[in-house]
Amino acid sequence: MAFLDPSRTRPASLWRGIAVVLGGALLITIGAKVQIPFWPVPMTLHTLAVFFLAAALGPRLGFAAMATYLAVGALGLPVFSNAPERGIGLAYLVGPTGGYLAGYLLSTLIIGWLSRNRGWIGQALAMLAGLAVVYAVGLLWLTAFVPLPGLIAAGFTPFILGDLLKVALASGLNAAITRLKGRTQ
Repeated sequence: MAFLDPSRTRPASLWRGIAVVLGGALLITIGAKVQIPFWPVPMTLHTLAVFFLAAALGPRLGFAAMATYLAVGALGLPVFSNAPERGIGLAYLVGPTGGYLAGYLLSTLIIGWLSRNRGWIGQALAMLAGLAVVYAVGLLWLTAFVPLPGLIAAGFTPFILGDLLKVALASGLNAAITRLKGRTQ
């Protein structure tokens, strides 16, 4: 009856959680590095990866994956978008995009919590709430680098169309995976 022993199942679930968090951080890194030609600025898949993981993994593991990504980047590994060209480590985190990265971290909690047991529309709305947090924290931080009159033009307008597209993709992908899982069980 060893399979009923709780002390034997805990290490397996711990290792599985660690693997999920590390895999999530890797997916966020890949998303940050992929650049797709888009108008008015090239688009990365960073938002897609973060929002998808937050909804798929929930607030605890989604937050842990994003925190791991930020910790690895803070240690100097070039995981961030446009790194190492635009800096690495803590220098990158305190730069103009640092607020957006902090906003992503907070958004994982909001998206993970709000998207629980929701369909495509509910997840999309949860992701829109998360996106609002990303922009609020990001734009607030960006005021240290960009004069107020140019803030929206520099930190919002070039990115919002791509981010809305990524919200639609992330929520649709997560809803489709949830539906497929339901069919196979």
